Amino acid sequence: MSEFIVNYLFSLTLFSLIFNFVLSIYGLFFKPHYIKKVIALTIFSDTINVFAIYVGYRRWVNGVNPRPPVLIKPPTPGAISEFINSAVDPLPQALVLTAVVIGLAVTLFLIFLGYQLYKHYHTLDMREIRRLRG
Repeated sequence: MSEFIVNYLFSLTLFSLIFNFVLSIYGLFFKPHYIKKVIALTIFSDTINVFAIYVGYRRWVNGVNPRPPVLIKPPTPGAISEFINSAVDPLPQALVLTAVVIGLAVTLFLIFLGYQLYKHYHTLDMREIRRLRG
């Protein structure tokens, strides 16, 4: 029964990630207000980060819980084999940590750019800015 619940929760998480991805793409392309586009881009980057963690997560194998990728005992062939089967991949975690920092910098840049747009055009509606430029 617990295997069914775990599969259900993993499927629900995947569906939620796909829904967030589609919603953020819709916001990026079809919303005319600049702030809504920045919010959609932030949701998009967070969804991609969670998806990377989701892909790197190792599920329970033969009743063994996943564990951090750290060897505590001296390595023996049996311990290394068990470690490979139960350790979580650290690469997606490191990539997500880097992506969070880069995403913060990009978001701050876009907010500053929005401030400059507002100072120059007195609006953040992209349709109005396009009309004023043309």
